[in-house]
Amino acid sequence: MKKIILFVIVLLIPFLVTKIYGQDDILGKIQALRALKSEVVNEEKEALKITVENINKQLNKGEITQEEAKKSKEEEAKKRALNIENKLAILENRIFLLERNGDDVVIENVGKEADEEGFSITIGGETYDIVDWAKKKVEDREIKYDRRTYSDFVFALGLNNAIIDGASLNDTPYKTRGTFYEVGVAWHTRVFENSNFLRFRYGISYQFNGLRIDDNNYFVANNGQTELQEFEFDLRKAKFRRDNLVFPVHFEFGPSNFSETEKTIRYNVDNKFRVGLGGYAGVNVSTRQKLRYRENGKTVKSKLKGGYNTSNFIYGLSAYAGFGDCVVYLKYDLNPIFDNATIEQRNISLGFRFDL
Repeated sequence: MKKIILFVIVLLIPFLVTKIYGQDDILGKIQALRALKSEVVNEEKEALKITVENINKQLNKGEITQEEAKKSKEEEAKKRALNIENKLAILENRIFLLERNGDDVVIENVGKEADEEGFSITIGGETYDIVDWAKKKVEDREIKYDRRTYSDFVFALGLNNAIIDGASLNDTPYKTRGTFYEVGVAWHTRVFENSNFLRFRYGISYQFNGLRIDDNNYFVANNGQTELQEFEFDLRKAKFRRDNLVFPVHFEFGPSNFSETEKTIRYNVDNKFRVGLGGYAGVNVSTRQKLRYRENGKTVKSKLKGGYNTSNFIYGLSAYAGFGDCVVYLKYDLNPIFDNATIEQRNISLGFRFDL
């Protein structure tokens, strides 16, 4: 047992004393490379200092102008900053290589100037020019920023009506001047990595769906049923409105503009035709009826809230098509407006939507 322990200690001794005796082992190289980082920075700063002093001497002798001196100093500072960045990257990657692969990768003279003889890297017995290797490292680190998800403010408006079982839109008890509004936020994400033809759109919206009741009628809830009845006075306006909080989801198709710079990749649909197909689901937040009428020669306004047996859960289909930020927008509720109605009617809206 003692022999085994002694044998293990003998094996560990070289790894503990490599830095002291300069032995060429992995741990010693890693420690040396880490220590060399500060030397690299100091070396480049000192070189910059010397160069600036020489430029000042030339300026004092009248060999160069003030503008030329300033330009030379800026170029030299930029050069030294890039040298530091490149050399530190080399040292970091050398450490990673040693930790991962062991002692089959050798790097020499990292701290020297890039144009000095012997400034090279040896991997697997083959020597490569360190300048080319450093440039490639910098290029590899400049990953292009590809933004796949965008957000928009959504605003929509248009005409609102209802489709009633067994009746056409011309036969509904509502005026064609019914209106709807929608405001919300939407996100769209490119589905494929290298193509923006298909986008997935999702978001949250607040919808205002208004029906203008015709023929001096208004809604009355009676024994679990909501029905139209004639109002006792002369109605100037009867408007029934439901406010819904919904979560729209669409798949959007269409071409897009592509732009690429050294640092970014971008797609946009400016002035491009696009089509969206999908739907929405949510909840009814409030229901109200606004009446304006004449009573005893005076104009009276009434607001009646709740109690109309409207559906609490909202869901439906929607689609849009158009160019750029403005599209024609159609949505249709699959849920009936009123629960347990003898004749079902469903809300339908047609208008324009703006993605800003």
